[in-house]
Amino acid sequence: MLHALLRSGMIQGRILLLTICAAGIGGTFQFGYNLSIINAPTSHIQEFTNETWQARTGEPLPDHLILLMWSLIVSLYPLGGLFGALLAGPLAITLGRKKSLLVNNIFVVLAAILFGFSHKAGSFEMIMLGRLLVGVSAGVSMNIQPMYLGESAPKELRGAVAMSSAIFTALGIVMGQVVGLRELLGDPQAWPLLLASCLVPGVLQLASLPLLPESPRYLLIDCGDTEACLAALRRLRGSGDLARELEELEEERAACQGCRARRPWELFQHRALRRQVTSLVVLGSAMELCGNDLMYAYASSVFQKAGVPEAKVQYATIGTGSCELLMAIVSCVAVERMGRRVLLIGGYSLMACWGSIFTVALCLQSSFPWTLYLAVACIFASILSFGIGPAGVTGILATELFDQMARPAACMVCGALMWIMLFLVSLGFPFIMEALSHFLYVPFLGVCVCGAIYTGLFLPETKGKTLQEISEELHRLNFPRRPQGPTWRSPEVIQSTEL
Repeated sequence: MLHALLRSGMIQGRILLLTICAAGIGGTFQFGYNLSIINAPTSHIQEFTNETWQARTGEPLPDHLILLMWSLIVSLYPLGGLFGALLAGPLAITLGRKKSLLVNNIFVVLAAILFGFSHKAGSFEMIMLGRLLVGVSAGVSMNIQPMYLGESAPKELRGAVAMSSAIFTALGIVMGQVVGLRELLGDPQAWPLLLASCLVPGVLQLASLPLLPESPRYLLIDCGDTEACLAALRRLRGSGDLARELEELEEERAACQGCRARRPWELFQHRALRRQVTSLVVLGSAMELCGNDLMYAYASSVFQKAGVPEAKVQYATIGTGSCELLMAIVSCVAVERMGRRVLLIGGYSLMACWGSIFTVALCLQSSFPWTLYLAVACIFASILSFGIGPAGVTGILATELFDQMARPAACMVCGALMWIMLFLVSLGFPFIMEALSHFLYVPFLGVCVCGAIYTGLFLPETKGKTLQEISEELHRLNFPRRPQGPTWRSPEVIQSTEL
């Protein structure tokens, strides 16, 4: 009998692990992968754009127009992500979590075809359209994947399972950096294959995810299918006692009875969602404005100034992505032990600390050359701090802070906010870098400090609680009981003057 229980637990863990991997490989992995592979072929695509234009018109493109075309190719990715984030909510409600992730691969397949044939067709417009489509795919998957996994996991593992999205994002970044090496697909002639390689994770998801269960919470609360919900729970949890978890789901279903799915703008109109929406906006903005992308952007130049040969900088850059991957794994293990608040406060506080030292090191580099090595250490330390807290915890806020009726809309708001902030940072970073010089990290320091303070004062801890318990606690915080003064008591109460 003990052997049968162990076997059941192993199968349960295996199904949940396969669900995490199948959702992640075609989900946030694609976001990180497509974010990083565009760096390697920069000069090759710019040359191709110029050659294509010259073949059409007989004249080469001026340098500023080549830079403009390249900026469009890069910026269409977050623009597509914004469209995908707005599409994610309706898809999650209409098709369900699992089917939405599967349908989302249509954008990946179309993008891969455009990338693969762009060189032969002599069309840089195909690259632009492909970047827009992979952006749409990333926008959809980044919102639906945490929702799907958070609703499928047991409460004691919900945080760790939902934070696996951050692991796949970091893994995608590292894999994109590795595949983009000159020894692999970073060769001048191989860039169409490099861009089209996004098809591989999409195919893996299409082959594996249909074999795995849909979100039990979606099946019961949204579809009203108790039998399908129970079947999905059995596959995910094994043959143990599911009565308690099914009872919790029924309680949440009863709380949502007669309600319809909320629209994004309705989240800002209800007092019952005030703290949740404020937390989502503040901490979602802080994640994108905390300066982590700045550290990645500044890494190459700091490495070169510190004496790293130009040919070896690409390997040092892989080290930065590996740091975020390592800490994403650590935070996935630590989140259910230390809680969400501790990781967020610690992550932002450490980033503020390392950012301050980084600023001092840049200011002193002309007087003390050894401070460049200190700046390199701060880059790695800041990325490690980002990975252990903000990178993963922020992504599960929409899943844990909102109920079933508001969750898809919250994911749309969170995703749209993230992509808008990413676009603004990408657009404004060169100007910040030019205007502030060595003090370029100072505005981001303020964001890190504000993120830590807000988390400490206003974000409730959700560790070890069911989604229904979290909703009830947030309701109490949004509607605090007004303190009542002492009541006057006398031997005789006069009804006409009683207060």
